[in-house]
Amino acid sequence: MRIVFIGSVLFSKSMLEQLIKFDLEIVGVCTKKKSKFNSDFFDLGKISLKHKIPTFYTSDINSDKTYSWIKKKRPDLIFCLGWSNLIEKRLLNLCSGGVIGFHPTDLPANRGRHPIIWTLVLGLKKTATTFFFMKETADSGDIISKKKILVSKNDDAQSLYNKIILNASKQIKQIIRDLKKNKINQIKQNYKAENYWRKRNVDDGKIDWRMSANNIYNLVRALSKPYLGAHFFFKNKKIILWESFIVKFKNRNIEPGRVISFFKSKPIVKCGDNAICMLKTYPSIKIKVKNQL
Repeated sequence: MRIVFIGSVLFSKSMLEQLIKFDLEIVGVCTKKKSKFNSDFFDLGKISLKHKIPTFYTSDINSDKTYSWIKKKRPDLIFCLGWSNLIEKRLLNLCSGGVIGFHPTDLPANRGRHPIIWTLVLGLKKTATTFFFMKETADSGDIISKKKILVSKNDDAQSLYNKIILNASKQIKQIIRDLKKNKINQIKQNYKAENYWRKRNVDDGKIDWRMSANNIYNLVRALSKPYLGAHFFFKNKKIILWESFIVKFKNRNIEPGRVISFFKSKPIVKCGDNAICMLKTYPSIKIKVKNQL
């Protein structure tokens, strides 16, 4: 089975390493040299070149040059795991085995952009890791493997990312075994149960102290590393809040944004309800009095 692998993030790295362990005939890897919008970007050439796998760098997976390069590799199957652009029809139909994609949600629910971030922002208690045969529209196509994930209240972006990699690593092993036996089960998605998550913007990461403490806590953990962090402004300077916890506070006569107390010198800030302790900020801020943020 001749395989071409497409990817450009840390998740892609883990999946490519799993496939290499199976001693498969990986005939090519398509990746990027850089990315302006993937904060978890990873150049797969660091892995493929080490294992002497032909490598093609591209910024447009649908370009004629990219398509021609992949076609010359004569793949039986393509894995596209960690690529931010839709794949066009001619590439999807290039090989007999199709193109296997991945999305870290319980498809058909929660299709679309930034699945890890929205899962945590919305405070979901569970999600899933789903492999499927790709079609032209985002995250569509028959499902071939799905595995649930419980999301802890203490999970942040990195810990959920790690859970996703662990889940998917187990799944991809079974997928390869099933492919070798020609026993892949395909389940059609129920598109009546679908919804789309939109692309987030910079304002989505801004902390408004009028929000509830729970919503701010979820925003902070959702945008923690490897992402760019939730932020607010203090004395006209942008501050990133990397870590926080909720403090119960019932006094309704204190306006949101007021520093009400300290925990080991860390400010506790009144929110729309309750309060947030700012455990870790960048740059660090020193507040000695109970002032307004």
